[in-house]
Amino acid sequence: MDLQLGLFPNDVPLGTGAPVGPAPVPDHLQSAARRLPKTLRMGTSSWSFPGWEGIVYDRRASQTRIAKHGLAAYARHPLLRTVGLDRTYYRPIDVETYRSYAEAVPRDFRFLVKADRLLTSPTDPDTVGVRGTNPHFLDPMYAIENVLTPMLEGLTNKAGPLLFQFSPIPPNLVGGSRRFHERLFRFLDELPDGPTYAVELRTPAFLNEDYAKLLQATGVAHCYTIHPAMTPIEKQLEIVSPFYQPALIVRWMLHTGLKYQVAKERYQPFDQIVDDDPVSREAVARTVIDAMIAERPAFVVANNKAEGSAPLSIFRLAERVAAWSPDAA
Repeated sequence: MDLQLGLFPNDVPLGTGAPVGPAPVPDHLQSAARRLPKTLRMGTSSWSFPGWEGIVYDRRASQTRIAKHGLAAYARHPLLRTVGLDRTYYRPIDVETYRSYAEAVPRDFRFLVKADRLLTSPTDPDTVGVRGTNPHFLDPMYAIENVLTPMLEGLTNKAGPLLFQFSPIPPNLVGGSRRFHERLFRFLDELPDGPTYAVELRTPAFLNEDYAKLLQATGVAHCYTIHPAMTPIEKQLEIVSPFYQPALIVRWMLHTGLKYQVAKERYQPFDQIVDDDPVSREAVARTVIDAMIAERPAFVVANNKAEGSAPLSIFRLAERVAAWSPDAA
């Protein structure tokens, strides 16, 4: 079993009369939220962290309790208008679970959903040792039946982007970059109209002009990711212009030079900024401001492993962006 699944209990519905509420929002963050456009949605890649007491939640509670009851409290923060559903990367969820999430959040809230990794891994991710071929890799019918349909039926108008995250792939495993792009194009081209689709790469060799062209041809967004495995965001912006994207999608995932597990141990309980990253914050801020000027929708999601505390990273980013806003005092 993946350790990540412990963050996402799948046998407990969200409750009402939740034993955890929203933390008070400081005046300076409320002011920042008022100055940001409704087209900009920022949030974190999950909500199940006890260390967010006093930051997002009004009290300390267990991870299980926050997973069950915390979403409604999370969504009341004026700067947290989206959240990543990462558990869907490890195992599909049913319509009722999606519906329970939708019922917990305000009308204007949107979910950024990660597609099942069976769609984005050329080998079977559930096997141990030598991995066999994965028959569902870039399979549009599997995507429609097991990912897209339950998502849209459960979340309805609260569905945001559907993200296909491709973990690092040796290019020769898929016949090289050109062959990968051909298969990716056919897959994306066969998906029905619906949500904004987005692709996140973790293999720099796949990020080139052919990739940019296939996204433009299919109307699919590139997810600009900040992750040590990937090309710096500035280079991503050069290769894939954000102005040809249906929406700006940014994920600020992992601090430079750190492995995931190292960052997790270093940053727990995720209640403070440990490794301030002003360079990445400024790069994201400038990209978001460009989207604001163009009046384009934007989604920005941060992970605890980016600087130490995902909501605090988002709050700093929001203040930086709001300081530019022409409505700033």
